Amino acid sequence: MPKPHFLPGLTTGFTPVIDAGFSSEDYQHIDLSVHNPELSQAQLDTPEALQDFLNEFLRKKGGKVAWGGYNEHRALYKRSGLFSSAEDEELIRNRHIGVDIWVQAGTRVLAVLDGKIHSFQNNDNFGDYGPTIILEHETEGEVFYSLYGHLQKSSLEGLAVGQKVRRGEAIAAVGNTSENGNYAAHLHFQLILDMQEKSGDYPGVASKKDLQFFLNNCPDPDLLLKIS
Repeated sequence: MPKPHFLPGLTTGFTPVIDAGFSSEDYQHIDLSVHNPELSQAQLDTPEALQDFLNEFLRKKGGKVAWGGYNEHRALYKRSGLFSSAEDEELIRNRHIGVDIWVQAGTRVLAVLDGKIHSFQNNDNFGDYGPTIILEHETEGEVFYSLYGHLQKSSLEGLAVGQKVRRGEAIAAVGNTSENGNYAAHLHFQLILDMQEKSGDYPGVASKKDLQFFLNNCPDPDLLLKIS
């Protein structure tokens, strides 16, 4: 598996993955982990309840975009059998291995780097990504991938595998609850070193048992975004 030593140097300073009209000062880091005493299970059980929590968080912080979630242990996925059907606690998928950008539906999604479309599909299970685009990138002889999930269905129209994209180009828009897997509106952004022959989809939440593998294969996206 290639090492991500090359990733930080691919961007210099704050690099937006959503509409460039937002500055880094508009972003507020949010804790949606099981360790946040201000977040109850009831606030996670419906998209509407979570959206209310996000709105209040941003109101208090004076921000416009909530972000975070890499390597975060969450209770958010308890409501979906896609993640929580395993009987062994070690096998329940509840560790988030991408970054979430919580923002209004319809917000434009930007390619973080030059690349080409590797694959795309609508992962329309309850609690899944919904419409998803995966880009392929190459630098210093290393190939890696970026995944954009929870998009509008219309974002997949007219796409073709191999289609080139440019850094900063609008490639999609954030989907609403009815099309994004049943979540409050947000973008899931994830880096992947080895796609493991998958297409149009790749796990964005890992079990405790498999966490180290996925953290190695999916480096922190803030290496590129440089929000923090």
